Amino acid sequence: MKAASGFASGPRPDKELAAEAVRKALAAAGLERAEQVLLLLSREFARQPTPAVLATAGAAGCLQVGGSTASGLLTEAGWLLDQPAAAALVLGELPPATANEAPLLSFSGHAALPYDWRARPPRAGLLEAGAATWSQARPGGAAGATIALPGLACQVLRADGLRPLDATLHVDQCAGYELRRVAGQPAADSLRRALPAALRATPPLHQIAVVVADDAPAVGILAANADGSLTLAAPLAAGQPIAWAMRQPLAAEQEMRALLAATAGPMPAFALMFSCIGRGPLFYGGDDRDLLAFRERYPDVPLLGAYGSGQIAPTPDGNRLFQNAALTLLYRSPHV
Repeated sequence: MKAASGFASGPRPDKELAAEAVRKALAAAGLERAEQVLLLLSREFARQPTPAVLATAGAAGCLQVGGSTASGLLTEAGWLLDQPAAAALVLGELPPATANEAPLLSFSGHAALPYDWRARPPRAGLLEAGAATWSQARPGGAAGATIALPGLACQVLRADGLRPLDATLHVDQCAGYELRRVAGQPAADSLRRALPAALRATPPLHQIAVVVADDAPAVGILAANADGSLTLAAPLAAGQPIAWAMRQPLAAEQEMRALLAATAGPMPAFALMFSCIGRGPLFYGGDDRDLLAFRERYPDVPLLGAYGSGQIAPTPDGNRLFQNAALTLLYRSPHV
């Protein structure tokens, strides 16, 4: 199979940016036309994406165009957050369709994961509140967009970017979204005890989360209250095991590098990366260390990706919505 990415940016969200990105990708892949195109547009296109989507279909010579708008875009060549842009991945000479478990690519403009997306089949993709989505070169509407790549095998890597702060503890008392006591202490005291000494006076709550299970989204902390309780983004249950964890750039980069280093098998034909707008270059101090780690591991593999508010990932308990994660999908032909 053949695959390549293309990228174009400019001062205005013009449809020609999408056509230019496709033409660049076709040239890099050595294709005259594509069989399928994944198109990602910057958020400036969200109000009127149709002209850019149709321009993509015309430049690619196919109607199998799917994707979404997002807060930022990336390819193997780099990333962009603050200018109108289009990024496209063209696919050609695809292998025959097979019955495989490759997740359905899924893009949603909802504020939360659509309810009917939680169960099988497996899904992987990006959520961006207020985003426009499309599939088969048509608007996705309220249902979002779902794209199948049936002839390909997919390896899913999810980097949550959390460093555990303490051993597993148990919830003593909670009420709705209020976590009151943990391991015999007020919840806020338990958290402070787990933090490094320099952070105990003013805990950086936006960097701290409650881990409830290996394959479940971590629960964010919204507020520390005067009575020693913590207000969480989701309710817990008395007796539930939890662990305090913290988002730190070095630990997140090390996790991504370890996941990539552990991959085996043939070289991927292409890859997708769905990251968080709160991760990427804003998290790493000016550059996307996840992207750099990918390029070092797979320097010649085409990559398409975006930054959004949530990452949709398959887990043993169904599809879940994660935040502050980086989801990397490695695609290979099952016949290689």
